[in-house]
Amino acid sequence: MKSHKSSSKKEWKEIAGKAKTTGMKFTSLSGKELDILYTPEDTGVEDKSYDEMLGYPGEFPYTRGIHHNGYRGKIWTMRQFAGFGSPEDTNQRFKYLLANGQTGLSVAFDMPTLMGWDSDASISEGEVGICGVSISSLADMEILFDGIPLDKVSTSMTINSPAAMVYAFYLAFAEKQGVDFKNLRGTLQNDILKEYIAQKEFIFPPKESMRIITDMIEYSTNEVPQFNTVSVSGYHIREAGSTAAQELAFTLADGFAYIEACIERGMDVDAFAPRISHFFNSHLDFFEEIAKFRAARRIYAKRMRDKYGAKNPRSWILRFHTQTAGCSLTAQQPENNIVRTAIEAMAAVLGGTQSLHTNSMDETLALPSDKAVKIALRTQQILAYEHGVINVADPLGGSYYVEKLTDDIEAEAEKYFDMIDAQGGVIACIENGFFQKEISNAAYIYQQELDKKEKIVVGVNEFIEKNEKIDIPILQISKEVEELQVKRLKELKASRNNQDVETALKNLKQAAIDGTNLMPHILDAARKYVTLGEMISELKQVFGVYEETAVF
Repeated sequence: MKSHKSSSKKEWKEIAGKAKTTGMKFTSLSGKELDILYTPEDTGVEDKSYDEMLGYPGEFPYTRGIHHNGYRGKIWTMRQFAGFGSPEDTNQRFKYLLANGQTGLSVAFDMPTLMGWDSDASISEGEVGICGVSISSLADMEILFDGIPLDKVSTSMTINSPAAMVYAFYLAFAEKQGVDFKNLRGTLQNDILKEYIAQKEFIFPPKESMRIITDMIEYSTNEVPQFNTVSVSGYHIREAGSTAAQELAFTLADGFAYIEACIERGMDVDAFAPRISHFFNSHLDFFEEIAKFRAARRIYAKRMRDKYGAKNPRSWILRFHTQTAGCSLTAQQPENNIVRTAIEAMAAVLGGTQSLHTNSMDETLALPSDKAVKIALRTQQILAYEHGVINVADPLGGSYYVEKLTDDIEAEAEKYFDMIDAQGGVIACIENGFFQKEISNAAYIYQQELDKKEKIVVGVNEFIEKNEKIDIPILQISKEVEELQVKRLKELKASRNNQDVETALKNLKQAAIDGTNLMPHILDAARKYVTLGEMISELKQVFGVYEETAVF
């Protein structure tokens, strides 16, 4: 073959374009057309200085990471999501994970808890303990963390509408352990805006929900300074079908809405911003995900410094947890999910995550079994200790392809910010259905690509095994869990001081009416063993219940 040296990228592409291809569709998972090759001219490096475009790790604008030494100083927190059945069941799982090297706890709650219902409510029947642990009161929280010193572990709790109550149960139990609130470390998801956008586990209307979250941030800034009161979550936005850029833009827009609400309350941005964290999805497209994480840090740093006037560099830093993509898991050939998860986890690590959950192979079939969750944890440990990914900070920085993707995702996110602002902000876009329509359109396009086999999912639309038999253990939640929880709650209501309960609920309702901070009243009620459902019911009388307008 005659050798030919191209004089330009254009000439090279003319030659490369004549070569045969597989005929596959060469786009990102988000549907973006991809060039066959990326060079320095694609990155804009000639127009920008290194410091402006990237900067060093640990320095503004943090494109290359928030720590100067990457993972050399501290490996990411391995925080496996866990919760099922009774508080006793989940307590045992926590101790199992800690014994196997997990470095942080993450609590999954059942649907009644997530929706603010006690386990004895008629609407809870059949759902108690099924998709997470059942928590109705401080008594349940005491069992959940029995034998686990709360000042020694970092605890994440995935709870949103009733987050204030569950947080109060946690704080009340810390008091019982003799732990000073100032020594508690952890994270509440507590991101109600993404519930309206994607996950749909809301109770109160948006404005009232924002008031509760602002109360919580204000309270924790003063009383529980090491706790992240909000983890702004893009994970569920991506699970609902968004593109990478939509996940990034909608998540950061939600986070900025919380920041603006706190500033309007009169809070100093540098007092609370360092304790706001974020939560992203790590999906199938390896390079696109890495670019998304890098763009997120850069956008956040610029906005926090230049728009919101934060002076403390800690307020400029976007810290985030990552979970591998649940929607990428398949019920078909579930062992393949181990491979998917490992590669998604690698993207999260190369993107600079601070903590990580790796999904278990059986999660499309049931809550994970002990074996499956151990494999998921071992996946993280193998990444951390066997493959050299912790040796260098931002090892893909400077890749022409990754830098171009990072720039493109940042630019697309900025366009979305402009669209959101033009419609009156995040709550207005929730109420008019903008977010929902954007996500549903993206999900529809991706499904069309799968149907046409323009995108391949192994075992689903190609490489299918006929008459496949699933041969992995499945975790079953027995009916006895619900019976136990209902019996326990009945006994609690009979044994507590119900006059104190009535007083606490009256004070909580009055605070809701008066506009005073709700957290001290919620914590007082938690100490008196007022239940989750009782507190929610009282607030519904003041705030009402939100009904979403259908968007077609």
